[in-house]
Amino acid sequence: MSYLDCECISPQEKRLADQMAGKEDVFRKSHKRVFRLVERFEKQKPRIDIERALYFTQSMQQTVGQPLVLRWAKAMLHIAQNITIHVQDDQLLLGRAGGIGRYGILYPELDGDFLDIAVRDLPNRETSPATITPADARRVIKEIAPFWKGKTYHEALNTALPQEVHKLTYDDAEGLVSRFIVNETSSFRSSIQWVHDYEKILKRGFNGIKRDAEEKLAALDPSSPVDQVDKRPFLEAVVIVSNAIVLWARRYAALAKSMAEKEKDPTRKHELQLMAANAEHVPANPARDFYEAVQSQWFVQMFSRMEQKTGTTISNGRMDQYLYPYYEKGLEDGSITREKALELLECMWVGMAEFIDMYISPTGGAFNEGYAHWEAVTIGGQTPDGCDATNELSHLFLQSKREFPLHYPDLAARIHSRAPESFLWDVAETIKYGSGFPKLINDEEVVPLYVSKGATFEEALDYAVSGCTEARMPNRDTYTSGGAYVNFAAALEMALYNGKMKKYGDAQLGIPTGNAREFKSWSDMWNAYLAQHMLFLRTAFTQQYIVNKTRAVCFAQPMGSALHDLCMKHCIDLHQEHVPEGINFGYLEFMGYGTVTDSLAALKKLVFEDKKLTMDQVMDALEHNFEGHEDVQQLLRSAPCYCNNDPYADAIARDLDRVSVAFSDKYSKEMGIYNDIRYVPFTSHVPFGKVVSATPNGRTAWFPLSDGSSASHGADVNGPTAILLSNSGTKNMGMRARASRMLNIKFTPKCLEGDDGTEKLVSFIRAFCDLKLWHVQFNVINKETLLAAQKNPEKYRNLIVRIAGYSAYFVDLSPDLQNDLIARTGHDML
Repeated sequence: MSYLDCECISPQEKRLADQMAGKEDVFRKSHKRVFRLVERFEKQKPRIDIERALYFTQSMQQTVGQPLVLRWAKAMLHIAQNITIHVQDDQLLLGRAGGIGRYGILYPELDGDFLDIAVRDLPNRETSPATITPADARRVIKEIAPFWKGKTYHEALNTALPQEVHKLTYDDAEGLVSRFIVNETSSFRSSIQWVHDYEKILKRGFNGIKRDAEEKLAALDPSSPVDQVDKRPFLEAVVIVSNAIVLWARRYAALAKSMAEKEKDPTRKHELQLMAANAEHVPANPARDFYEAVQSQWFVQMFSRMEQKTGTTISNGRMDQYLYPYYEKGLEDGSITREKALELLECMWVGMAEFIDMYISPTGGAFNEGYAHWEAVTIGGQTPDGCDATNELSHLFLQSKREFPLHYPDLAARIHSRAPESFLWDVAETIKYGSGFPKLINDEEVVPLYVSKGATFEEALDYAVSGCTEARMPNRDTYTSGGAYVNFAAALEMALYNGKMKKYGDAQLGIPTGNAREFKSWSDMWNAYLAQHMLFLRTAFTQQYIVNKTRAVCFAQPMGSALHDLCMKHCIDLHQEHVPEGINFGYLEFMGYGTVTDSLAALKKLVFEDKKLTMDQVMDALEHNFEGHEDVQQLLRSAPCYCNNDPYADAIARDLDRVSVAFSDKYSKEMGIYNDIRYVPFTSHVPFGKVVSATPNGRTAWFPLSDGSSASHGADVNGPTAILLSNSGTKNMGMRARASRMLNIKFTPKCLEGDDGTEKLVSFIRAFCDLKLWHVQFNVINKETLLAAQKNPEKYRNLIVRIAGYSAYFVDLSPDLQNDLIARTGHDML
């Protein structure tokens, strides 16, 4: 059966069908420029551009022994002076971190110890491959990698981990292969998700930031060792990096001007002249109009990508808020139209799509399939004084998402209890399009939690979505360390196999908790599991403590720090372990929540209470991966399951959350951070599942784990409202050491058909808001479409699906992740 035979198809599916039939895209006439830009690169495999890494390395070689923040600023200046700059045909914005087309860049300070291996393996990697020219590969091997051997963050961390932590983290002595048990993530990103205060640059420019630093330098006490040793290098770095980005922008201005002088086409000549004038003025100075504001923001965004590898890519903050005054003024004075504003924004989306946030390590690539990206643009929500914040730009972003043919940017809508019906309707219509946008973040959960952790209401109400599902307060958040991914399904397996896992043979990885066949009661089973669970938590916290200390001597972020009020106030880099007055929001990921809950529920109900099965029968079935034991597998699958609003299963899920949150609350304090419990796996539930054998919920060996706070595959049989109720009922609302829960829900297009479907979806969103859930995102697609795309990937090259806090081309995903998405329940009733 073809998806075209389905009773109802989504607008995205209709668009794909029209493309296959040779029909012209309905939006091509109104988006001619961006379609031309997209067609030049959309089918390209990304290429690695080595210039950032080369010039960064050259500078760091010359500054050994100087303060790290000063070395970093000088390296950014060297990059700004030397990196090749390009002005693309048709593009209206200037600024790139690499060459023409789809490209990624390297960060040898992070993982340079295995760059030589990576450049050999990247072109043939199954997940997110990339090309590199032989000449560039040789330069990486001969000129870049040798300097970083013994100096990278990854090596420092690998050496620092105690043996008992190392064995649950890595599968080799060098720390190149993950165990996928208690997995550190900090070695494949310099920083977790981040949001700059873009409004500061639009209003003040880097000349204003530099003046502040120069005034602070002049006021330093010449006799104070703190001022001279700590503060002076920081402030000098701010001056240098401010000069660097302005110099980089003005190099673009000069190039655009020279191209304009040679340009024969009068329209393009005028465009190049205007682009040159913009780059001459911003980001050095405050933006004067909408075009300059967009260009200034883009320069900051791209320069930030060269400054460091921010996991999930630098986010864009509340664009509908800080751009709106320029948009409103432009409409009034005639300097901008709605259509021109949309075109400028979509030129930015194209630039985002061309930059690929490459994960060089095999582990990083496995966690972030389909060229993962989270450059979140936040719309909606509330103003700092608590009023609804939606405006005309909010709706313009939603329109762009329905019309623009790419999965960039990652659009996030903030929802609150007083959100206007018109905004929710527009959000619902955009979700129904079927490409997974926007994801929703709930003010009613985020704001009170942030206030409880020390933020003012004004700060909390002004948060921006950052990365996959998280939020940032740009001038109050100060934590940058990546957290651990903890595979609690592995803890379950260790509880069943006396501290061992089938994947790792006779290695005693966990605590010897006894022979599961001899467990006589539910408390025996629960206590055995709990012992492994607590071991994993202890390991994660020890690992994170070492991560925080190690990173402070390996990374600096002078431009990002210059944009942060507290860093400028105290003259301290963002990567230092503690920034005075800052709030440190860290987290560790609970992997396999549904898998563990359903497995424990099945054992409790069927073995220890109803006695329909014995532990011997269950263990025999698990050890044979259910082959020849299909009757046991079906019985296990009939047990109460999480995400059905079933009090039996949900009580176990709530207990799992409670012991985790309580541990986090107790031991976070001594680290000086909120190391909260989070349920956000990205795509790592797939590789984590590949190390876990068969589980008592009927899941077969090596199959993906449950995703985020979503149900186990096919276990959610009571409809989408029950999913929301289970998510709400399993939170420990009286405890604050919790962070986001990522919730994926898949609807069939038929379920949301017509205005009635939109109205039902709006009501569903309001229920999500009322239940104070953090996050939800949707796929609206027919299963038949996904199956057809697997069989004929070239015909479905443009099929976009929602994965894990981001959207990606379905055909760019591994077969395992494709099957994971297909196996999720497609709800056809709401």
